[in-house]
Amino acid sequence: MKITHLLAALFLTSSAIAADNPYLGRWALELPGGRAGWLGVEEKDGALTASVLWGGGSVVPAQGAEIKDGKLLVTRLSNAKRKNKAGGEINEKVTETLTVQVSGDALTGATVKAKDDGKEFGQGEFTGKRIPALPPRPDLAKIKFGMPVSLFNGSDLSGWRLVNEADLNGWKVEDGVLMNRVVKEPGKHFGNLRTGAEFEDFNLTLEVRTQEASNSGIYLRGIYEVQVMESFGKPVDSHHMGALYSRITPSVAAEKPVGEWQTLDITLVDRHLTVILNGTTIIDNQPVLGCTGGALTSDESKPGPIFLQGDHTNVDYRNMLLRPVLK
Repeated sequence: MKITHLLAALFLTSSAIAADNPYLGRWALELPGGRAGWLGVEEKDGALTASVLWGGGSVVPAQGAEIKDGKLLVTRLSNAKRKNKAGGEINEKVTETLTVQVSGDALTGATVKAKDDGKEFGQGEFTGKRIPALPPRPDLAKIKFGMPVSLFNGSDLSGWRLVNEADLNGWKVEDGVLMNRVVKEPGKHFGNLRTGAEFEDFNLTLEVRTQEASNSGIYLRGIYEVQVMESFGKPVDSHHMGALYSRITPSVAAEKPVGEWQTLDITLVDRHLTVILNGTTIIDNQPVLGCTGGALTSDESKPGPIFLQGDHTNVDYRNMLLRPVLK
């Protein structure tokens, strides 16, 4: 908990901080193809460090960050596999360089990848906006909620639709349960499911039942993913059940075994998150530093849908109630 507060303090930005180094802070990125991304830049002991979220996956530290000729250069390293002439696989190191310029609270950037032989590929451009400083931690005892809104009627998919209508639909309703069933085969891509309605701050309660190797997620406002995973018996991790994916690790493991119904009580207020899993508070009113992988947008100022990740594995949901915060 103390570590989370420290990270939040390090990443809080203001015009005063940016006056010395305009690149410091947290940036909401719009990536090629309209994907959501995130960049965090801070200074430690006179050296710059950066963390990046590039569309999907996790927030990961960059291998390098420096200012050169007035521009911020962020270096990321990865491995790519390719076939050799004999039909085998070769691991090839790839270096990606993000070149960033800032004007006030706006950011423009370009990305290019290079192989070991220096051959460049994967060029692209992106933009970004400075994320406003986090508001103070809300006093949840003083927050007033409206009447509950039932997100799932237990009978059909009324009020829901695929995020991408071109995807296969693995969602169905049986015996009052919203079920996702996918088939992992080449060329088959199953879709995420979203509410037609959009929300700002709220309390969301639901029940979820994992299947063998379940990997799903509940996206709040289409931006922040609370992880749903079959992780019973495993140590706490920012990728396990109830975590804010790759951002906030649960304080304690509170999962139930596979096949049992589990309760989630999730509160999002002023970019602070509380998660109660099976009656145990595992994230306690913690600051959220930005979007998570797979977000519909990186703009945290917008209302958005609840969406359920359905492109990975099988999972079940029921009894989904949302109480909006009264302003």
